[in-house]
Amino acid sequence: MQPSAPPFDERLTAPRSWWFIAFGVGIACALMLLPLGTLPLLAGLAGGTVAAALLVSSYGSARIRVVAGALVAGDARIPLSALGEPEVLDAEEARAWRTHKADARAFMLLRGYVETAVRVEVTDPQDPTPYVYLSTRDPQGLAAALSTVPTA
Repeated sequence: MQPSAPPFDERLTAPRSWWFIAFGVGIACALMLLPLGTLPLLAGLAGGTVAAALLVSSYGSARIRVVAGALVAGDARIPLSALGEPEVLDAEEARAWRTHKADARAFMLLRGYVETAVRVEVTDPQDPTPYVYLSTRDPQGLAAALSTVPTA
């Protein structure tokens, strides 16, 4: 018997254009080392590209999962029993909750290149966090997973 897949699993990968920018950083590093010769130029191209690609990859590795009675978002693991009803946010409402409606105490896993989000109230009275804000490309799927998973 195979284990069931988690009800929701999403990786917030960086846009493709960021990878071209990472390569552009490598070219810029190579051009800076051009006066020193061919080997430093190639080393600058390789080193600059790898360093920029590592930064893009690490920023784009954020993952959101609903599994084993918990919401796992980035480094945070929140039991579903401590969460209220999820609220799906369209692009305009998500922008408002990222800016002028935002609370400094909230847990926010946001990516500016993802327009939609889900906001979930934290109902645990001992937790000072008022809500969780999660950027997601599938807000309806995340909201459904948060609403239908038993909190066992």
